[in-house]
Amino acid sequence: MVNFNHAPFLVIWEVTQACDLACVHCRASAAPHRDPGELTTGEGFGLLEDVRLFGDPLMVFTGGDPLKRDDLFVLLRRSVELGLRTTVTPSATPLLTEGAIERIKGCGVARMALSLDGPDAESHDGFRRVRGSFDRTLFGLQYARRIGLDTQVNTTVTRRNLTRLGEIADRVADSGAKLWSVFFLVATGRAQADDDLTAEEYERVFEFLYETSKAAPFDIKTTEAQHYRRYVAQRRKAEGNGRARAEASDVIRRQAGINDGKGFVFISHRGEIFPSGFLPVCAGNVRTGGLGDTYRTAPLFRMLRSSDSLEGKCGECNYRNLCGGSRSRAYALTGNYMASDPRCVYQPAC
Repeated sequence: MVNFNHAPFLVIWEVTQACDLACVHCRASAAPHRDPGELTTGEGFGLLEDVRLFGDPLMVFTGGDPLKRDDLFVLLRRSVELGLRTTVTPSATPLLTEGAIERIKGCGVARMALSLDGPDAESHDGFRRVRGSFDRTLFGLQYARRIGLDTQVNTTVTRRNLTRLGEIADRVADSGAKLWSVFFLVATGRAQADDDLTAEEYERVFEFLYETSKAAPFDIKTTEAQHYRRYVAQRRKAEGNGRARAEASDVIRRQAGINDGKGFVFISHRGEIFPSGFLPVCAGNVRTGGLGDTYRTAPLFRMLRSSDSLEGKCGECNYRNLCGGSRSRAYALTGNYMASDPRCVYQPAC
């Protein structure tokens, strides 16, 4: 298992909170207009140079909607020039044109991610609260495929789409996306705890994802469902180590041990350094301190990377180094980011 004490696997920069959608689950509680306190282009260049000092992390430009920044393509190009593996997650609005997608590809971006939270316009647009978002998402995926830009589909699992995940998976397959990134709700921003699933329902979704991963033409990864790795490990142990099962869990192996603040760091539009976009506890700011030093030495990050600091059953769990539970969800539901993940059914052996 990789040691993430020195450098993260994944760096996410929220370049803006501005967005023309009004999604019911929005972590950022995005608004239509840009914040004048956003990192400037020059500050963004400095941030990217700091990220490169980590080595070779995956660099993700997110929002809000990154396309709301006039300098987005300049920033993307600089990221690629520095040698960072770069991806971007635009919103499916009229800003996502053929020209915009062509410019994204022209910058050398490795992959573009778009969100799909329902298999049809009624369900998806109801989630995003803007008509036409579904059609714009399909257009973006189709046009990117046509010009040779790899894509991934992001889906947030909630009570609104729980029964339609199979249909969404079919849409992902039809799109030609390389990855289905499945997010599990954390009650922060506009997201409401009532939209979340029960721990037992999480297990049923895990079963669906695991079975789908065996034959799907795309990889599957989860966000804020660290216990899916525990589920996969249990299933593989029960089934044996056949080739199909090993291939099905390849993405799980690459994510092993990653958690909020452990292999993962999030920079807000104002330069604040967080363990995750879903864990609103700030450890510093890139305007006043180095990103690398904060990630490596800040007490918050050091505690989050220590499995010995985990409390409750997460601290006793034999899967704590593989999983560790969602620190963001623990904080959102209990106020304690080292508490047990309330959406996990597993009971460690005493």
